Amino acid sequence: MKKGQDVMVRSYAAGVFAGTLVSEKDTPTGKTVVLDNSRRIWRWEGSATLSQLAVEGTKKPQNCKFPCAIPKGHQIERVEEMIPITQEARKSIDSVQVWSA
Repeated sequence: MKKGQDVMVRSYAAGVFAGTLVSEKDTPTGKTVVLDNSRRIWRWEGSATLSQLAVEGTKKPQNCKFPCAIPKGHQIERVEEMIPITQEARKSIDSVQVWSA
């Protein structure tokens, strides 16, 4: 992936995130990435898989639970999967209202 590209990241234990790739490196425990403007994809509806969410976005943003974005330097370790996010999908993800408890 290229620096500055929007990506969907699935980690081993921390969950799924959508953000802008700052850096990636291989470590003894696996791949580590740093994202800017990162949102945790806690719960989604309106797409069947993360792949579809990364390409098409969500068809049901009102049913999604995405907390606020981390503006800078979100480090995620043990990355298992990284998918490029289309502009259409990023717009959809960004349109989901911030969920908070």
